[in-house]
Amino acid sequence: MFNISNLEISNSAVLAPMAGITDHPFRQICKSFGAGLVYTEFVSADGIIRENKKTLDMIKFDESERPIGVQIFGDDPEVVAGSAVYINKHFKPDIIDINYGCPVPKVTKRGAGSAALKDLCIMQDITEAVVESVFPTPVTVKMRTGWNADNVVSTKAGMLLESIGVKAIALHGRTTSQKFTGCADWTYIKELKEAVNIPVIGNGDVSSFEDYKKIKEFTNCDAVMIGRAALGNPWIFSNILNSNDKKPNIDEIKKVCLKHIELLIENKSEKVSLNLSKKHLSYYLKNFDQAGLFRKDVMRCDDIKQVIKIISSI
Repeated sequence: MFNISNLEISNSAVLAPMAGITDHPFRQICKSFGAGLVYTEFVSADGIIRENKKTLDMIKFDESERPIGVQIFGDDPEVVAGSAVYINKHFKPDIIDINYGCPVPKVTKRGAGSAALKDLCIMQDITEAVVESVFPTPVTVKMRTGWNADNVVSTKAGMLLESIGVKAIALHGRTTSQKFTGCADWTYIKELKEAVNIPVIGNGDVSSFEDYKKIKEFTNCDAVMIGRAALGNPWIFSNILNSNDKKPNIDEIKKVCLKHIELLIENKSEKVSLNLSKKHLSYYLKNFDQAGLFRKDVMRCDDIKQVIKIISSI
């Protein structure tokens, strides 16, 4: 258990915000396996201000997902703050999170995401505007260690963010230039934890309970954020809660696959449900006998009912 401001989080296993992944169905699945806190996929501040339907649909959640944070990104303090006010008023999440960690060029070229790590003045302006505009809703930040190996600023940035009023920081132990290659350097998470008094959430290269235990022990972080390791593996949250690395059997995999498809159908159009089913099933259908054959059959489907039939036949 840990706290972000006055918000009590039941356990220290947190689902990371992931673009195109952490939608309502996926969050519900991870929550059912014990994720203590979940975040939406990041949403554009510009899209929110324009009340773009697709953007707003990405934010929708239900009470079963609480506590939940909505993650926003943008490069203009006024626009990002305005989007935070809109979210706070219309959706009432438990947390507003600012993305300073996305390394994707189409985001960083605009000065958003992890590009803020190149100019802490911009980071300060955006963060101050958001914190002031949504008080007392807690504001958190997800960031990387720096733009590149020669520009590691996470501890300096973390101290600045704390002074502004940010209530927790999730630090991914890679630079922007690394993207998702190489190894996450947990040393910077440890350093940040020692430098600030607000909760620090460690992120990067945690794919099992053993990894969770190691990062907690090494960095003394308050919580651990699980990202790519949760793809096709929501069991990682129950494993962390139960202190084991138990693998699901085929019946358990099949049950969750069908539940995930059911949630997609309830929340998306038929075409989107089909496409997202294929995306997620490509992660679920691994590491058991003939998994590759089932995966190939699913990818050939042009109807969601065919997908359900294939999964049911496993």
